[in-house]
Formats: sequence, C-alpha cells, structure tokens
Amino acid sequence: MIAQFLTSWSLKNADVILTTGGTGFSSRDVTPEATRSIIDKEAPGLSYAMISKSLEITDLAMLSRSVCGIKCNTLIINLPGSVKGASECFGFVKNAIPHAVALLKGNQEIIKIDHNRTQRTEDTVMPSK
Repeated sequence: MIAQFLTSWSLKNADVILTTGGTGFSSRDVTPEATRSIIDKEAPGLSYAMISKSLEITDLAMLSRSVCGIKCNTLIINLPGSVKGASECFGFVKNAIPHAVALLKGNQEIIKIDHNRTQRTEDTVMPSK
C-alpha cells in the first residue's frame, strides 16, 4: 500500500514526498522497505544528516531506519513517527530540499545561484586593481 501511494504521487510529478512513521523496529514498521522497493536512486546523504544530527540529541537515533531517495523526479524522505523526531529531522534537511528539487526538475537558474553561493566564502580575497 505504501509503495503504491509513493509511486502514484511520484508519477503525478510531486516535488517532494515526506512520510512520517513506520521507521521503527516493530513488525508494522515497513515504510523504509516500501520506499526502497520503488526508488530509482537512494539519497543516503539526507538519511546520514538526519541520523548524525539526531545522535547529538539522543542515542536512540542509532535505531533509525529512514530511507531517502528519488522516484522519477520526486524526492522521498522518510521521517520518524514522533512529532518531535519528525520536526527535528525535517529541520536538519530542509535547507537542502530546494536545491535537490531544482536538480531533479532541471531548474538551471536555481542550480547556478546555489552553486555560486556555495563557492563564495567570507575568507575570499578579492584581487586588488
């Protein structure tokens, strides 16, 4: 059922799908497996960011089984089921989502702006004339 919904929404060209819950250890927790079964590519950096930042808050974060990936041109992110955990994890990855969507949708203008912004540093010394 989860895989069918994820596939259907991806085929309708959703930019992002956020799932909540189903990432624990009980027999009912199958969201990561459903997600993994339909994605074309994994996005492990997003999962890693959520886990590593969550470990700064609680040791129980090591039990996370969240999967993030891409189906068609849709980014799918599994969030924990608790309101606190979902809110925190979304906060850890939210700044990367617009750029990920721009990449998936081929929005060259946003991609270029983001890349230019990340190439600048405050330590950059401008050559004198």
